[in-house]
Amino acid sequence: SVPFLVRLFPSVLTKFVYLNFLAFPFFADFRRPELLVNNTISLHLTTEPGVTVGIWHTVPGSRAAEARGQDQRWYEEALADAHPVIIYLHGNGGTR
Repeated sequence: SVPFLVRLFPSVLTKFVYLNFLAFPFFADFRRPELLVNNTISLHLTTEPGVTVGIWHTVPGSRAAEARGQDQRWYEEALADAHPVIIYLHGNGGTR
């Protein structure tokens, strides 16, 4: 019956292959990353009109003491300094 359903509803196959409708862990609040990962803040970037991408900015452990208690402005300025930035693309899970 599965091949028959896939033939009738091809979008179902995409949902089951990528499972992008699942958010794991199930009850985590991804808008507050500091509860999950130390020295992390949630930011949003506008990549083009009408498209906003949510990101987490995590500073390395060597700057942990400096980052403790800082606000969003400090994290934005840390992105602009001479330190390298590593971009991690997590895949298709739908959450950060």
